[in-house]
Amino acid sequence: MVSPVKAQMELLLKGCVEVVRAEDLEERLRRAQGEGRGLTVKVGFDPSAPDLHLGHTVLIRKMRHFQQLGHRVVFLIGDFTGMIGDPTGKKTTRPQLTREQVLANAETYKRQVFKLLDPATTVIDFNSRWLGTLTSEDWIRLTARVTLAQMLERDDFSRRLVGGEPIALHELLYPVAQAYDSVALAADVELGGTDQLFNLLVGRDLMGKLGLAPQIVMTVPLLEGLDGVEKMSKSLGNYVAVEDPPEEMFGKLMSISDPLMWRYWTLLTDRSPGEVAQLQGLVGEGRRHPMEVKFELARTITADFHGEAAAAAAEAHFRRVHQRGEAPEEIEVRRLVAAGNTLGVVELLVSQGLAPSNSEARRLIAQGGVKVNGEVVQDGRATVATTVGTSHLLQVGKRRFLKVAFVAADGGAAAE
Repeated sequence: MVSPVKAQMELLLKGCVEVVRAEDLEERLRRAQGEGRGLTVKVGFDPSAPDLHLGHTVLIRKMRHFQQLGHRVVFLIGDFTGMIGDPTGKKTTRPQLTREQVLANAETYKRQVFKLLDPATTVIDFNSRWLGTLTSEDWIRLTARVTLAQMLERDDFSRRLVGGEPIALHELLYPVAQAYDSVALAADVELGGTDQLFNLLVGRDLMGKLGLAPQIVMTVPLLEGLDGVEKMSKSLGNYVAVEDPPEEMFGKLMSISDPLMWRYWTLLTDRSPGEVAQLQGLVGEGRRHPMEVKFELARTITADFHGEAAAAAAEAHFRRVHQRGEAPEEIEVRRLVAAGNTLGVVELLVSQGLAPSNSEARRLIAQGGVKVNGEVVQDGRATVATTVGTSHLLQVGKRRFLKVAFVAADGGAAAE
């Protein structure tokens, strides 16, 4: 059953930055509900890289909000525009991808977004279906609807022009192509990040010029990474990947600051603004501990991507290993051929990939970051027994565990 318009607006506007225009959205929702249909909501993805992180899911979650309310969500894969390359935010011309690269990345995207979206009710489309059929005459007529002055209103284009940096002609075609996607789909709404506002508005403008009802434009924030400062990015290492294992995802989320936690509650969960405010009030009044609320957040987000059981197991692992300092239940065991009676801990760490070099292994030991069988190693010259049948539990930092068991050259079993 479709929710009343006011309830829909509350959910759909949650976490949004710009809405052009909110009153148009409300009116269109009311009209669609009266006609017993849903809106067409377009979101374009240029598959320029194969991996998604939680920053990307702010947009995907907004897609799910529309989907949950019975609207038609079009997950548009920009296989045509992906070969142009979106110049948004770029200081130089973006490399063009081959069609094979684009399609391979698209398959990876589809697998990841369906962790949140309902595949049965998500419309998958490719913009090459219409952009690939436009003739030269079609492109000339289309670009006649957009002025060069309009293109140069984009901050990145104007900066590059002033700075004497090149702007390739195909880059100017990107916003036009994205705008035509909205025309082809007769989109009621287009969603994007705040860095996409210009492109989305070009689509709204072009639809009006071609006699269609201009789409409503909605943007969502660019999510801060784990450091709470920079935008979430794989290159900065402050990210949580959609396909991170449950224990790793849970652990990363537990590392965020208390203030950042509320931002994640708002943008990465389906809690309403009122529910988030209520939760924040309970913490402020001392009626709930912020650490336990952060546990709830990490469990909620991890469950979205891996299921309730995996989230519960990840929480149990975190409490056992990071709160109580115990070893995890499942630890990799490596069997090593016994050679001699002892081996230096430094050499063992490096040989097993727990440290990249002898100097780094010694630095870890000096900082108290290495344990053998639960005891902190305090001397860089420390050794362990390597006779047949002995085994040792190695721990580096808080999260890396490895058990080594020494066996005879003939592969005889070792004690574990």
